[in-house]
Amino acid sequence: MSRLLLARHAETVWHGENRYAGGRSEPELTDLGLRQAEQLGKAAVGLGVGVVVSSPQRRAVTTATPAAAALGLPLRLRPDLREVDFGDLEGHTLSEMDPEAVRCFREDPEANRFPNAEPLRSAGERCAAALREVDAEHDGTVLVVAHSSLFRIGLCVLMGLPVARYRHVFPLLENAALTEIRLPADPAEPAALLSLNRLP
Repeated sequence: MSRLLLARHAETVWHGENRYAGGRSEPELTDLGLRQAEQLGKAAVGLGVGVVVSSPQRRAVTTATPAAAALGLPLRLRPDLREVDFGDLEGHTLSEMDPEAVRCFREDPEANRFPNAEPLRSAGERCAAALREVDAEHDGTVLVVAHSSLFRIGLCVLMGLPVARYRHVFPLLENAALTEIRLPADPAEPAALLSLNRLP
């Protein structure tokens, strides 16, 4: 069993507009985002991180790289930690979409996903399976850098919470903040949330 520290990637150029950056989008980090990544790297040293795992998407890799470099560790990329594919919402803000589709999405994003989007349950199970594998493969403290929606939906799956409520249960994961979880030996048991949005 490992200590899993989850970190959403640092701020991107789409952050201010709340533009949906999913599994097919690659926005760059802002200057603030680059500073957040450096701060996360310093925190990783102080926390005794022994493994750094990342989504392969550029914003996550750029966020995770300072930690891996500061620790002298290889950065381990996992394709199954890519962000949720938002389909037709990808690259857009909700204000740019059909108002009725937005209303239905906000009411139940699991049942009313946008056209061509990845099913939320599938994304959550993908994330949960990846985190369980990381937990099983490593001892000690592991830093996992990935994405807001993926982590929030994955946490719902791991904790036995309704996936459709992910936006309400976890309304925000701060950029480059740490969320710590503990996974039980029995995958049928819910994960424990030890901290949420702890700034490094």
